[in-house]
Amino acid sequence: MTELPDEPAGGPPDELSTVAPRLRDLRRRSGLTLETAARLVGLSPAHLSRLETSQRQPSLPMLLALARTYGTTVSELLGETAPERDPIVRAGRAEASEAGGWTYWTVGGAGRAMQALRVRVPQRAQGDLVRVHPGEEWLYVLKGRLRLTLGAAVQVLEPGDAAHFDSLTPHRIAAASPGGVELLFVHTLLQSGAAELCLGDDTRRPRAVSPRHRS
Repeated sequence: MTELPDEPAGGPPDELSTVAPRLRDLRRRSGLTLETAARLVGLSPAHLSRLETSQRQPSLPMLLALARTYGTTVSELLGETAPERDPIVRAGRAEASEAGGWTYWTVGGAGRAMQALRVRVPQRAQGDLVRVHPGEEWLYVLKGRLRLTLGAAVQVLEPGDAAHFDSLTPHRIAAASPGGVELLFVHTLLQSGAAELCLGDDTRRPRAVSPRHRS
């Protein structure tokens, strides 16, 4: 197994001094055993145990992987106080990002049990990728035509059509029109890192889209 690198040897910085007990508490709150959590993150159980007991200092990539697995943020792992949540997301503040060929805008608040996205799916982007993960998904077609595969059933959705389904049902999302499809997409996180699973590109950080590609 290839493990994520540790930080160089030496005493942990102040901001990492309380990470170990927080890692253990978050894993237990997620209902994961040490072995299961280690497998999801790409570590050995012994390595994760050393992180949870302050015997090892985690690197930033490792913190990112742990945060995704536990459905939280690096800020929470570090014990940073979250700013007051603003329930309003203004159009001009939604930054476009790209993952696996999809362009998406976060249109919901951070740190919630659901994540809301506006997504643009080009034709032939991830059309053969099957997703299965805990939670529920709801989507609403804004523009274009969407081909939605749920198990063995294939449906084509037109603008104004919506779908609400259990994410444990094997599902595929693809554009059925040459110009792609644009949709609203809401999914529950359920401590599963479902954002990456839904976007189908959990091996890379999403890259920001230049202003000329934004709508």
